Parts: sequence; C-alpha cells; structure tokens
Amino acid sequence: MGYLSLTDSDRREMLETIGVSTIDELFVDIPEAMRFRRTLDVPPALSEQELVARLTELAARNVNTGVELSFLGAGIYDHYVPAVVDAVLSRGEFLTAYTPYQPEMSQGVLQAIFEYQTVICELTGLDVSNASGYDGMTVAADACYIAKHATGRTRVVMAETVNPQVRQVVKTYAPGFGLDVVEVPHRDGVTDPERFGEAAQDAACAIFQQPNFFGCLEPAPDLAAAADEAGALAVAHVDPISLGLLEAPGNYGCAIAVGEGQGASNYQSYGGPHYGFLAARSDLIRRMPGRIVGETVDTAGDRGYVLTLQTREQHIRREKATSNITTNQTLLALAGLVYLSWLGPQGLREVGETCLGLAEYAKRAVSDAGAELVFSDQATFKEFAIRVGRPAREAIRSARGQGVHPGYALGRDYDGLDDALLVAVTETKTQEDIDRLAEVISAWS
Repeated sequence: MGYLSLTDSDRREMLETIGVSTIDELFVDIPEAMRFRRTLDVPPALSEQELVARLTELAARNVNTGVELSFLGAGIYDHYVPAVVDAVLSRGEFLTAYTPYQPEMSQGVLQAIFEYQTVICELTGLDVSNASGYDGMTVAADACYIAKHATGRTRVVMAETVNPQVRQVVKTYAPGFGLDVVEVPHRDGVTDPERFGEAAQDAACAIFQQPNFFGCLEPAPDLAAAADEAGALAVAHVDPISLGLLEAPGNYGCAIAVGEGQGASNYQSYGGPHYGFLAARSDLIRRMPGRIVGETVDTAGDRGYVLTLQTREQHIRREKATSNITTNQTLLALAGLVYLSWLGPQGLREVGETCLGLAEYAKRAVSDAGAELVFSDQATFKEFAIRVGRPAREAIRSARGQGVHPGYALGRDYDGLDDALLVAVTETKTQEDIDRLAEVISAWS
C-alpha cells in the first residue's frame, strides 16, 4: 500500500518484535479457503489532478434547490435555515465538541442538550426528552423497544400512512428486538380509529403519523384513545413544524412522540445526517435510549449540568440496556434548539401558517391545471397527493427537463398510485413558484 509511510526496514523490525518472520504468519489461523489470493478488481490509480477532475465531474451531477425548483418532500423538506443557526454552530466550542463522556468538562454542551430537551418537551407536550437520536426512523424503532420493555408485549402496530422509510426501519429492527409488526391499511388517505384500536389489542405500541405521509391530518386524538383503550402505548410520529399549529401529542394522550428534526433547522443535505427527537411520559424515563441531561447545583450552590441517565450498554449491564448507540446528533440537535428558540411559539406558528396557506393555493392551482387531488376530502398540512394522468416517474423526468422537480412518486410505496405525486410546499416557495409548477402540469393534459 504505497500511501503508507512504512519502509521495508520498518516492517522487518515490527515482525521481529512480534516474533514472526513473514506477514503471512500473522494470518495463519485464517483458513486458506477464506483468504483473498487475487488482485482487487479496481480501476488503475489516478493522479491527484485526475482524481479532483473526476470528483468534480461526479459532484456536478447533483442538483440543489438553488438550481432546480423543487416540490419534493416525503420526509425531508426545503425549509429556510436562518443565518443565526450557522453562526452559533460555527463556534469552535460546539463545532469541535464530541460526546460528553466527561460531563464536568463539557458544561456548555450539556447545557445546550438540556435546553434542547426542554424545547422538545414543550413542543410535544410530554415530560421528558432524550439528548436526540440519529434520525426520525431510528427513534421510531427506539419507541417500539421502550414499549416492549414497558408492557412486556411483543407486537407493534403501525398505520400504513406512516412514512414508508420509518416503517421499513422498524421492520428491520423488529427481529432483533423480538417484535412482530402489523400494519393497518389506510382508508381514503387516513387511518380508521376503530380498525387501529382492533389491531392494537395486546400490542406493545401503536404508531401513527401526524400529519401522515400523504400530508393528510389524521384523527390523532381518536387514534391515541383507541390505542390506549387497547392497552397499547400510543406513539405519534410528528413533524416539528406542524406543532406550531397542531395540538401537541402529549396533550391528546400519547405516551411517546418521535420525529425527524430536519425541517427545524437542518439543511436537506442529500438526505442526511439530521437528528431525530424522542419524548415520553415521565414513567418511561428509565426505558428511554441514549442520554438524558439534568440540571443540578454543585457544592458551592452554583448551577451545573450532569448526565442524569445513560441507558446504554457502554454504561450499564447489557441485558438491561435500551440502546447501544454511542452518541447522539448533538451539533444538529443544537441547530434545532437555535432555530426553535429564535422563532419562538409565534414564529413557529407563522411558519406553519405560511406552509398551510401556500399548500392550499397550490392545491387549487394544480387542480385548475388538470391534476386531480387523490384525497380531496381530507385536510392537509404542507403536502398533498395528486394524480397527473400519466406514470409519475415519467412525469418527474419530463418536469425536471424544464427545471422543476414536481414531487415524490407515490407508486414506489403504495399500490394503485403509480400515477400519483406527493407535492410538498414550504415557506420557501412563492406563488410564482407554484404557478410555474401548475404551468408544467398543464402541459401534460
């Protein structure tokens, strides 16, 4: 390996120190059949100049929302990130900080996490939040494990209207957790509380999304009540931006609230990294994954912050651990804290109202252009589904040729919706942008 600085003399000296004569002797315990005895099938090495040129070529294939007018959402959204977020995150104390293994040396980071937890609790209406999770998918799987520990049950119920990626991650985690997953089909874009409650009988938890993947508003209080009546923990997967307008899940009976924090302060970043949030009732605190930071006073009576709970296998007996995650997304969660603190309750409400108003304008505009609303009887937030009279993927290719990404092809995840697009409208769009989308759609008629 030419990029290593070791010389042949260095290698001989190391082998002599170890007590072997050749490198092959180091691998004597590996069966011959398992050894790789041929040359790797990789292209010839490039010079530095050639490599930079190649990477530049590949990078140029990417398109961002500054180049292409995008109405793509489906869980990752083009929300505005104010300058104050980058200004705070760029401070060296935060930008270079790592997991606070030595909390007495990390008071600033611990305080930031504590305040983040506080904001998430206020947003969700629940008692306790952890220090954040990897993303909105893994925290949903964490919620299932919490429910299993709390109830002793091994069945998980999920609404079909939950983000397909979230559902897939839960299904991937389920065998390792010893869980069975049952899905409840939607009815005209939303989940029927009666069917949800029937499926939740003897389940550990029942998960729904508000607003759901189609952008439709679920009968969330009824779904939570149905789960509770069945003895299952009600889990809401929520959009933080929507909580400026919609009721907090803790206020309508949910035991756990989880979600993807990207929309609140994180760039789309090609799909990640972002941060997931998880909040729960106080009686579930010792079953929550990761870390929880607490506030206390020291011997001098001064305020200080500590890692109050760490239910990770690195800290407690493995069989009692609820997580083996080493860290949390501290820097990205800090971005969420800065954003939500900067906006405040009224600002968050105004962002939500702007999204809602623009989305309603877009529904009318695309309908006038010839598209058909898929779930026309349902109230929506910032996303809605339309039929475009042709295969959705073909429609996307056509629109992108005109500099517009019209949305997400729902047929990727749902039968019978091959001609349907999921259109997302955030506060970054203008009426002129929406009119441009309508113009593109009208050409398909």
